[in-house]
Amino acid sequence: MIINLAERAHNHNWELDPVVRSLLDTDFYKLLMLQLIWKHFPKTRVEFTLLNRHSAVRIADTIHIEELKVQLQHVRGLRFRKSELVWLAGNTFYGRRGIFEPAFLDWLEHDFRLSDYHLSVQDGQIHLGFEGPWTETTMWELYALAILDELKTRAHLKTLSEFGLDILYARAKTKLWGKIERLRGVPGLSVADFGTRRRHSFLWQEYVVVAMAANLGSSFIGTSNAFLAHKHDLEAIGTNAHEIPMVMAALAPDDEALKQSQYEVLELWQQTYEGALRVMLPDTFGTTQFLAGAPDWVADWTGQRVDSKDPYIAGDEYIDWLKVRGRNPGEKLLICSDTLDVDAILGLHAYFAGTMASGLKPTDFFHAADFYDRRKWTAERRIRFSAGWGTLLTNDFRGCNPNAGDGFDPISLICKVSMAEGRPAVKLSDNYSKALGPPSEIERYRRVFGTVGISNVPVIA
Repeated sequence: MIINLAERAHNHNWELDPVVRSLLDTDFYKLLMLQLIWKHFPKTRVEFTLLNRHSAVRIADTIHIEELKVQLQHVRGLRFRKSELVWLAGNTFYGRRGIFEPAFLDWLEHDFRLSDYHLSVQDGQIHLGFEGPWTETTMWELYALAILDELKTRAHLKTLSEFGLDILYARAKTKLWGKIERLRGVPGLSVADFGTRRRHSFLWQEYVVVAMAANLGSSFIGTSNAFLAHKHDLEAIGTNAHEIPMVMAALAPDDEALKQSQYEVLELWQQTYEGALRVMLPDTFGTTQFLAGAPDWVADWTGQRVDSKDPYIAGDEYIDWLKVRGRNPGEKLLICSDTLDVDAILGLHAYFAGTMASGLKPTDFFHAADFYDRRKWTAERRIRFSAGWGTLLTNDFRGCNPNAGDGFDPISLICKVSMAEGRPAVKLSDNYSKALGPPSEIERYRRVFGTVGISNVPVIA
C-alpha cells in the first residue's frame, strides 16, 4: 500500500477522508468489553468525559468546533457493515473461533447505537461528554480521541506548503524506519501496534502498521485496531481496560464491596472469556495492593498488562508474586504498554525474555532505573514479554515540522468514564499523576486501597 501522504493532506477532502471510516476503527478490547457490558450491564447508565492532561495546550484554539461537530455526527450515522460482522463471527481470535455470540452480533447489526454528546468550549479547552446507557457510550472513547487527535493534526497540516508537507512526512518516515531497523532480526521479539487512541491520523497509522508487518515479520504480532486487522488480515490484539473495574467500583455499596469489586471484575470476565484473553490489568487502584489481596485462582490467568508502573519494577513484582503462588513465570505473559519507544522495548525484551535469546546484553541499553542489579539479567527467559507500542509508534512527529514548531507533538488526551448510575468513577493507577475523579472520592479510594507501590511520574503522552 503506497499513499502519498503529503499530497493527500494538501488536497484533503472531508468526504474522502472522514476521521472515523468504520465502527471497527477502534481498539479490539472495546468490542470485547462491549459484549460483556451488553451481557451483564445492559441498563447501567454512565458518563464519559474528555480530559486534556496537557492543559497548557489550548486545544480549542486549534480545532474548529463546527468541524468537530460534523465529525461526531458522522460517527453517529455509521453502522457495522455485513463484511465486518462476518469477520467478527467467523475469524479466529486468540486461537478461538466464535468469541462473539450470535445474539451480540445480531444486536450490533440491528440495535447498536451511539449516544448523543454534549460539547462546549471554556478557557481554550474543549469540554466533551457522552451520557446514557453504558452500551451506547463506551464506544465513544476511541472515536472521540481519534477525531480530536486528527483534527489537531489537520489544523497544523494546513499551515504547511506542499513542499513543507513533503519534508514533514519524509522526516517522519525516516524516523519510523530508524526504529524498525533497530528491531529487525531481534530473536524472540514480540511487538504490537497499540496506537489508535493518540495517532497522528488514520492514514499514518495504516502506513505504520503496513510498514511494521512488511519489515518485522513474525516479530510484529498484530494491531489493536480492529479495522486495520480486518483490512490487512492481521491479528487483532487486546483484552480489557480500566473502564470495567472503575464502573463496578462506583456501583459498590460500601467500602468492603469496593475493595472486592476489583476481583469480581475478573470473575465476570472469565465467565465470558477464557485462555489467552485472561490478561489482567491490575493497576486501576494500584498493582501492589491488587496482587497482595488477590484470590489464588487469579494466578492461573494467562498474564498481566503493565500500564502505569515502571515496567521493570512491575514485571519483577509479578514474577515474584507468581513464584510465591507456586506458578511458573516462564509460562506467563507480561505486556508493557505505557509510553514505550525502541530503547524501552529492546531493554525490556532483553531483561524479561533473556539476553542470550535476544542476542543482546544488558549494557546495550540505558534506562531511567540504572540502579537495577545487573545480576538479575539472565540468559534464560524469565517470562514471555510483549510490547504494546502506542503513541511513539503512531504519532512521533517530534522534530519533523519544517517550521520548527511543536504543533505535531502528541498530547495526552483521554476520554474516561466519570460517572456510573450517578456515582463518581475513580481511577488511582500506579502513578499519582494519572489519578482521576473528584478529590474527595480519590482520597476515599486511597483509604480503602492504600498507596503502597504508587509513584509520581510526569505523564508524557
